[in-house]
Amino acid sequence: MALKGKSSASAVRIGVDTGGTFTDFILVRGGRVRVHKVPSTPEDPARAILQGLSDLAEGGDIPGIDLTHGSTVATNALLTRIGARTALITTEGFEDVIEIGRQNRKTLYDLAYHRPAPLVPRRLRFGVSERLDERGRVVSSLRRRDLESIAEKIKKAGAESAAICFLHAYANPAHEERVAETIRGAGIPVSVSSSVLPEYREYERTSTTCVNAYVSPMMSRYLGDLERQMGPGRLRVMQSNGGVISAGVAAREAVRTILSGPAGGVVGGREAARGAGYENAITFDMGGTSTDVSLLSGAIGFTSETEVAGCPIRVPVIDIHTVGAGGGSIARRDPGGALAVGPESAGADPGPICYGKGREVTVTDANLFLGRLDPERFLGGRMRLDAAAAGRGISRLARSLGLSPAEAAEGVIRIADQHVAGAIRIISVERGHDPREFALVSFGGAGGMHAVSLARVLNIPTVVVPNNPGILSARGMLTADVAKDYSRTVLLPAEAADKRSLDRHFAAMRREAEREMRAEGFPRPRFERYADMRYLGQSYELRIPVSAGAAGTPARLRAAFDRAHQERFGISNAERPAEIVTLRLRASGRVRKPAADRAAGGGRSASRALAGRREMIFEGKKTKGRVYERELLRAGDRFRGPAVVTELSATTVVPPGAVCRVDGRGNLVVEVAGGG
Repeated sequence: MALKGKSSASAVRIGVDTGGTFTDFILVRGGRVRVHKVPSTPEDPARAILQGLSDLAEGGDIPGIDLTHGSTVATNALLTRIGARTALITTEGFEDVIEIGRQNRKTLYDLAYHRPAPLVPRRLRFGVSERLDERGRVVSSLRRRDLESIAEKIKKAGAESAAICFLHAYANPAHEERVAETIRGAGIPVSVSSSVLPEYREYERTSTTCVNAYVSPMMSRYLGDLERQMGPGRLRVMQSNGGVISAGVAAREAVRTILSGPAGGVVGGREAARGAGYENAITFDMGGTSTDVSLLSGAIGFTSETEVAGCPIRVPVIDIHTVGAGGGSIARRDPGGALAVGPESAGADPGPICYGKGREVTVTDANLFLGRLDPERFLGGRMRLDAAAAGRGISRLARSLGLSPAEAAEGVIRIADQHVAGAIRIISVERGHDPREFALVSFGGAGGMHAVSLARVLNIPTVVVPNNPGILSARGMLTADVAKDYSRTVLLPAEAADKRSLDRHFAAMRREAEREMRAEGFPRPRFERYADMRYLGQSYELRIPVSAGAAGTPARLRAAFDRAHQERFGISNAERPAEIVTLRLRASGRVRKPAADRAAGGGRSASRALAGRREMIFEGKKTKGRVYERELLRAGDRFRGPAVVTELSATTVVPPGAVCRVDGRGNLVVEVAGGG
């Protein structure tokens, strides 16, 4: 296969989402869309990508590739602790901040709980005699002899990367920059806290900078190799904040890609929800290894506080909750004799029993046993499933539990659904949202098989399954704009702040954003302004939009904060002093979006799409369910369950009592309680 470079106007746009089980592709050329899936290659993710590109090329050329990639490289490096040997250079006396942390426990009553080991061991932490106060004023100057010795110490320790995090460097980066220049001169890549995260809270800032230093060298090698093997073209990477950036920036700031793949799913889910007429939606992305859920209350929700593998990461990310429940989740008899499902996954290799190599029962095997998957038509017929082997595995599991095979298989599905339902309750009920007021937007390779049964658990009235749901995360990457986030801790009393001072801080961030967005090819980006605010004495903040012009005055900002606090926590106090902690700026440049899907109209009964009937099991009862081919459905078609809808990237289950219709964009819209 040859990948040829041409002008961006003629480029072929490809979205790639690397998952734990499959790597998904969507190719857009003009008005034509092609989708594809290949098994992931966790030991070398680029191999699956190049294989998929070769398949899409069909032995020919793909001219002018413009590829957007959702990568798991940084995530996996952090989870498996295979990143670079990282040194930490910090203010003398603060070498152990990364290990001391916040002294909180994830499991309050677990006496055997042990925090994960810090990314940087004690022998690779080096203190420097310097000190700044909270306003960035020099208390103790950086000494020349420390500069001269620090690089030698790091090299002698065998460090492959370095993180620099001085106390209060967010207010004055001068000391960090001098040390960084010295270390770069020694040939060691450097991550600097005043660039990675110019915000207060030294533990989170240190942790985030160390994570970036730990994963960036591997990300840099991976993206460099991928670009070389792709040939001429443009490679962008999805960020955790729902925007994309160039491969060069992603290599330097790999911490911003930790939730790359799931973010693409939420962006794609929002587009699908709006296309179906729903502003309020819960996205449900179930793949082979895990499930990601996010709540959209008119817009995508963001947070700056997340944790991966025991490491706090304080960069803007889409608010996503993940659980270990997917098609590859392993079912087993636990030590107490009960049925348990996940979080362990069979992954892509060996995979479920029905894939031909696995030995342990998975959720996919249970769905196949219950008749909800067609062994002859999986992945459009390109992969045959071994139903007999799955049946034998289910029977073994059932005997160990004292259940019938059907009871065991349905038990596996119910437990997986309950795991996901718990995650959805966390992002909805626990935050004051009623799931009954939302639509469930289902995607991912396994999502459609569980969406309606999950909606019934949560009393969600409607399920939306977009076109090609198994590759929606990849499609979301093609709809995402180029975006970068900037922040600056200011610690201003809200009552004493004035519009001029706020505008001055935003202007400084804007100049940096304009420079970097020009390098991304967007000389006139759009800007969004925010302020993190709190009542004086609080340890948490709320993010408040800051309008331009007269609407962005501190008085109006304070009023907006009081309203937001009342909405979120049920209480506010306009008399209590408030504080503007951190100012944030988002710069974005719009990219060409794939054309919205349109379904051929004139449908009614869906009979033309009927491919046959198959025995299925629901609530312990065998029934003949209809099988529909999604490609043949038309807008206006309507049918009742029990039924399944098959397509290349996924299967959608419509259980008894539910009614499915096809809307103008080809979405499957399922009325969970049956409707008319």
